[in-house]
Amino acid sequence: MSAGIKGTQQRNAVLGSAPVSKASGTLSTATFPAFTVAGGEVLITGLWLKVTTSVTTDGGTLAVNNVPTSGGTNVIVTATDLGTTDTTAGTVVGLDRGTTAASKFLAGGRTDLNAVVTTGAVNLVGASSVNGAVTVYATWVPLTDGATLVAA
Repeated sequence: MSAGIKGTQQRNAVLGSAPVSKASGTLSTATFPAFTVAGGEVLITGLWLKVTTSVTTDGGTLAVNNVPTSGGTNVIVTATDLGTTDTTAGTVVGLDRGTTAASKFLAGGRTDLNAVVTTGAVNLVGASSVNGAVTVYATWVPLTDGATLVAA
């Protein structure tokens, strides 16, 4: 008889709740609501993108921010150029901490983030005529009892 831990149990123990995802549709310079946080603070333990339509515009950048219902906007992922060197459909885009305070996107990068976000919106922010489409994923744990993170 096996007494092993199931894969979903192990993932939840390490990363928190199962991944929440939101497809962007066609990207543009607009702000795209990805997730909604309610009830207090949550810790985003992992964040990544999967490109569904290639990002090909030179200088096309994406960023992620948290816009709380009260307080100032917080940058979670710094605007990163994914288009000068085409990021093709099927590419998984993770994070590279680099030397800045906020992470940057990196094709094939890490997924660990550990960013505290609060009640409000977590947005994918396009700039410089970004194109293509992605699905954004997040794993999370509540820091405030009853806090949640759901697809917007």
